[in-house]
Amino acid sequence: MHEEILSNTDKRMDATIDDFRHKLGAVRTGRASLAILDSVTVDYYGTPTPLNQVAKLSIPEPTMILAQPFDPSTIGAIEKSILSSDTGLNPSNDGRIVRIPIPPLTEERRKQLVKKVGALGEDAKTAIRQIRRDANDDFKKLQKDSELSEDDAHRSMDEVQKLTDRHTGSVDDLCKNKEKELMEI
Repeated sequence: MHEEILSNTDKRMDATIDDFRHKLGAVRTGRASLAILDSVTVDYYGTPTPLNQVAKLSIPEPTMILAQPFDPSTIGAIEKSILSSDTGLNPSNDGRIVRIPIPPLTEERRKQLVKKVGALGEDAKTAIRQIRRDANDDFKKLQKDSELSEDDAHRSMDEVQKLTDRHTGSVDDLCKNKEKELMEI
């Protein structure tokens, strides 16, 4: 039973790290990335629809994203939704394709994004600590129900702490790398 709890805890912490990586990918750097547009939804005939479901997205060069609508009548809605999103991007269209240039980041915007990365990192670490708390509660319950000795419970909690330390270290490393990438000019 206690191996199952440890395995489940490790899987949940890994899932938290994967989710954090995905969120970091959406933080804009000076280079084009389709993850920047993950949060953009287009009003498609009255229904909020993810941008990647109404247009073919591509990156022809490092500082440009192209959105080619499947339905040409939605080009205005696509442009409007990108403008109104919090991505800080300024699209233009030629009647067939929406061009989204990725401008270089200003120093002020870089600092804002570094703060955002730090906040995302703290959220991920909080989630990992909550998973640790859940696992420790499970071990305490097993100990209380006499299914696990006190020594085994403490040993298991130490293993959970090692998992927690490893995963929070991964979050810190990912944050440092993203901050370094953001501050490159």
